[in-house]
Amino acid sequence: MLSLIPRHVFQKLESRHKTGRASRQLGFKAQFSIMAFIHLTVRRSLRAGLRCLQSIKNRLYHIGLRNVARSTLAGADSSRPAAFFKNLFAEMYALCRPQAPGHSFRFKSKLFSLDSTTISLCLSLFPWASFRAHKGGLKIHTLLDHDGKIPAFATVTEAKTHDSVIAKTFNLPSGSIVVFDRAYTDYQWFRTLGEKGVFFVTRLKKNAVYKLLGRRPVNPKTGLTSDHTIKISRRGESLILRRIGYVDLKTKQRYEFLTNQFKFAAQTIADIYKDRWSIELFFKEIKQNLKIKSFVGYSENAALIQIYTALTLYLTLAWQKFLCRLGFSVQQMFQIIQPNLLGHLSLYELLNPQPRKTKDIPLFKYLPLFA
Repeated sequence: MLSLIPRHVFQKLESRHKTGRASRQLGFKAQFSIMAFIHLTVRRSLRAGLRCLQSIKNRLYHIGLRNVARSTLAGADSSRPAAFFKNLFAEMYALCRPQAPGHSFRFKSKLFSLDSTTISLCLSLFPWASFRAHKGGLKIHTLLDHDGKIPAFATVTEAKTHDSVIAKTFNLPSGSIVVFDRAYTDYQWFRTLGEKGVFFVTRLKKNAVYKLLGRRPVNPKTGLTSDHTIKISRRGESLILRRIGYVDLKTKQRYEFLTNQFKFAAQTIADIYKDRWSIELFFKEIKQNLKIKSFVGYSENAALIQIYTALTLYLTLAWQKFLCRLGFSVQQMFQIIQPNLLGHLSLYELLNPQPRKTKDIPLFKYLPLFA
C-alpha cells in the first residue's frame, strides 16, 4: 500500500514544508506510515499503535520504519505542519483521478457533490474547537468527484463555520456541475458560479420569493410535476433560474430543485440531485472504517494530520480498487485488509484469492495400516 505513493511525491513535499534540521528518527513518510497503520488497525492511542509495530520490529526495516518513541511521534504530530498532509492528499487525488471510472450519466461534464460532516469533540480535551457552550467540534468540508466517488478537495474548520463561507473558496472548473443541499443557498454565489461557467443543482428554499416567467411540459408518470423558468430578485439584482418540481413515486416525498442548467432534461436534473447521496455514503465509510470520530492527539495540528491521513488512505485504497478492477467497494477492502495487515500475503493476493490446490493421495499407501 505504501508503494502506491511514489517516493518523489514525499521528497517534493518535504522540501516544501521542511522545518529546520531534518529528523533522523522520524521523517515525514515514516510519520504518515505510522498514522496510516493506526487508522487501519483502529488503535485507540499512539502508544497502542507503536506497541503493535514493535511486535513486528524484525520487519520494520522492510517498510521503511524503525522503533520510534511515543514522545517523538507525539511531538511530530503537534509541531509539524499539517499542510504537508493536506498537500499529500491533493497529490494522491491527482494520481488517482486518471484511473477513476466515469460517472453514471450520459453527459461528459465533471460532476461534483459539495457537503460537510461534523465531528463532535469533548470541549475539555479540545478547547480550541469551541462550538457551543459545553460542546466542541470540527467540520470537514468535502468536494466529492463522482468519477470514482473519491474526494477531490477537503478542508477542516471549526464546527461553527457556515458551509456557504467555505463554498466560496472552492475553485471549480468551467463547465462542471456541482450539487449541494439548501445549506449552501447564496444567490450572489449562484451568480458568481454562472459567470465562471459552472452549473449547480440544489433545492429551493421554502421561503424563496420568485416570479414565474415560463413553463415547460413534463411527464407526470415519471414523478415530474413542473418545469418553470423563474426570476429571483435580491438586493436590487435579479437572477433567472430553473425550478423543477418532483415527487418520489416510492416515498411520495415532494422536492423542488433549483438550477442554472437549462439544456438538460428535467429528469436528468432530478437524477443528479439523487446522486448527491454518494457523498453521504462517503462520510459514512470513513467514519465507520477509519479513525475519524476519535483522535490520538489533542492539539489542533494533530487532529488535522489524522484527518488528512485518513483521506489520503481512502484515496490509496480507491486507487488500488480501480487498478485491480475486481468489483470490491472501498469498505470491503477495509474489511479485508484490517485483519491481514501484519500478514505475509500481498495486497493482490488478499483481493484476488486463489483456490488451494490439493494433491490426490493414493489410497493404496494406507492399506498396510488396515492389515
